[in-house]
Amino acid sequence: MQTPTHQAMRIMLALALIVSVLNCDQQQKETPQPIEKEVVKAHETPEYFLLRPEVEKAYGYAHAVKTGNAIKISGAASMDDTGQPTAIGDFGQQMKNCYANLDKILKHYGCTFDNVIVENVFTTHMALFLEHAAFRSTIYTKHFPTGS
Repeated sequence: MQTPTHQAMRIMLALALIVSVLNCDQQQKETPQPIEKEVVKAHETPEYFLLRPEVEKAYGYAHAVKTGNAIKISGAASMDDTGQPTAIGDFGQQMKNCYANLDKILKHYGCTFDNVIVENVFTTHMALFLEHAAFRSTIYTKHFPTGS
């Protein structure tokens, strides 16, 4: 028998986005550019960002880290500032909450969703995700990133 917590976690959208962005301060060009290798210099100090400091300290992770021109975001889940699931049973709202959290992180670094080049989505209910996937067109208005 599953506990109410297990049931809530199954229902809750487990949408995690691993987002990588490059050169957020520059406008993206519409024409394809040659592929450049990312070079991280030894003297570059990582810049850490905590979206929910108490939760992240308790679990032992940083929500985002910028090194050079690359930003790595750990992901997003529909939760409040204490780490409790939100919008349980409302997949669409959970998705909106996830992208709203990611938007806060991107803005912190001077970026938008137009700068995102990789997005990996993890969900516990693919059929529901597909029902709500059109929402992503409101987030990615110029192009979709690569991902899985």
